[in-house]
Amino acid sequence: MSDAVVATPKPAKAKKAAKPKKPASHPKYSDMIKAALTALKEKGGSSRQAILKYIIANNKVDAEAASRHLRMALKAGVKNGTLKQSKGTGASGSFKLGESAVKKPKAKAAGEKKPKKVAKSPAKAKKAPAKPKAKKAAKPKKAAAKK
Repeated sequence: MSDAVVATPKPAKAKKAAKPKKPASHPKYSDMIKAALTALKEKGGSSRQAILKYIIANNKVDAEAASRHLRMALKAGVKNGTLKQSKGTGASGSFKLGESAVKKPKAKAAGEKKPKKVAKSPAKAKKAPAKPKAKKAAKPKKAAAKK
């Protein structure tokens, strides 16, 4: 007989019903950061501490959790281009709104459409046949004169 241990299957645990997530009482951190940067209007960019202070004062967030989430949101914003870091590295230093956050896509009116380009008639589309070009005569090579 072998000394191998036979694994016995464990009975499956009954899964608990997943609780539906309650919606957050505040907007996304990226939106809160944009609002803070536009409200602070600092020329050289706003620091993480100033942004955090603004977010805590104007939104219902936990101070400790906000600090962690803000740090991650700042790093992600710099990485994807919505934020620009004017000083420092990582989540420290000063931040400004990036190029992609400043430019807003233009929304078209529902009834507004681009005018269609009118197709040219076949008679105008045809070009006159190209005239064959005369071939240039090959220049004779000058022989190097030996002295």
